[in-house]
Amino acid sequence: MKILYPVSLPSVGLLTSVLLLGYVPHQADSSSAYSVPGTRLLRDNLKGVCVAAACCLPFACLKIITTGDECLVERFGKYNRRLGPGWHWIFRPFEAVSFQATTREQVLDVPPQQCYTLDNAPIRADAVVYMRITSVEAARYNVQDVMSAILNLCLTQLREEVGKLTLDESFSSRERINKELLKDLNAVSQTWGVEITRVELQNMEPSHDILAAMELQMAAERKKRAAILRSEGERTTLINEAEGRATAAVADAEAQKKTVVLRAQAEAERQRIEADGLQVAINTVALALVNSYGYADEDTRKESVEGAIQFLGLIRYLETQGKFAASNGTKVLMLPSKNSLPLTYGGMKFLLDEA
Repeated sequence: MKILYPVSLPSVGLLTSVLLLGYVPHQADSSSAYSVPGTRLLRDNLKGVCVAAACCLPFACLKIITTGDECLVERFGKYNRRLGPGWHWIFRPFEAVSFQATTREQVLDVPPQQCYTLDNAPIRADAVVYMRITSVEAARYNVQDVMSAILNLCLTQLREEVGKLTLDESFSSRERINKELLKDLNAVSQTWGVEITRVELQNMEPSHDILAAMELQMAAERKKRAAILRSEGERTTLINEAEGRATAAVADAEAQKKTVVLRAQAEAERQRIEADGLQVAINTVALALVNSYGYADEDTRKESVEGAIQFLGLIRYLETQGKFAASNGTKVLMLPSKNSLPLTYGGMKFLLDEA
């Protein structure tokens, strides 16, 4: 953005020529021998200057404005009109371009400045302001220097916004500060014909002492987090180990329970099968004995059962003695006798009743 106060040399030359021609005599003094040639030479020079000024005058009055720029024209020091892109004629010296600015978006760099947070911590902050002139007339006549005004306004608002936050909050609230600066700047710059499109907070640098303290604090926080994570890891490990042991104990108890149940069921099944087999063997031997008697009354069947039991008992006894004799240990053979082997059903029944 720039303000132009052009000075037209052809216009000045034209005015000077006119003034000088007014004092040039039209007739030479006859009393002087050198007056006529000198007067003619001066008059010829003035005519050349006038011709040159007249040729340059159209070019001096022509104003070319490029796309994206606008100019303000004043006539006799008063605002007259606004010029857009293109070729325009300016009637000099009665008119002059008082202000020329671009309507494109511009970037204003806000220099670093010392700010103080809510907890009195010194910090240096700078920003970048993106702006666009929406009204060239307001930017020229509502404020003396629009760029300087926006710069100072941004500096003031930046200090104010930083002062509302603590040191820790200021580093994590960049977006909040940018929004507040944008709102505050637009509230004032609208009257100047300027629209603030974006405000970006660039750097926030604390002092060296605060920076060293922050580094110590961050180191302490990292150590604290490491200790907490380590303790949580150890606790999780102990919990997992205890849960593993408990699960293993429960699984072992369940396995032992199932083992005992299965063993009992197997033993019961074995005894049932042996009992069935013994019953079949007794019935078979008893039937053979009954057939050997040739008749089958009640006493005969009873005696046949007693004989079958004595026969099977003797076989089992002999099998047990055979297994005992086949072992590698010391052997004491028990020969069958009336005291060691019940040979009758009554004797076996007596032993069972005594048990």
